Amino acid sequence: MKHDSYGYEINRDIQKKTLGKYEFKEATLYTAVRRLEQGGCITSYWGDESTGARRRYYAITELGRETYRSLIKDWETARALINNLIYVEDI
Repeated sequence: MKHDSYGYEINRDIQKKTLGKYEFKEATLYTAVRRLEQGGCITSYWGDESTGARRRYYAITELGRETYRSLIKDWETARALINNLIYVEDI
């Protein structure tokens, strides 16, 4: 997240970045958000909208950024290993 976001906006961004091929169900999204918040990776606060429903905004913490960077490194290692296993040059 480049800026604080609320649930609907997060889901919309996921849909955009996956070209509509992936979408979280609302319950799944909020379960994941709750776990991230309990783990200290994100914080939340209520917005101060003057019209419409109040929105709960989520912001990534420094621990969340560090965890993200670590998981990206793990993913890149795993992806390289999988690529080595599935791409056979002599076929």
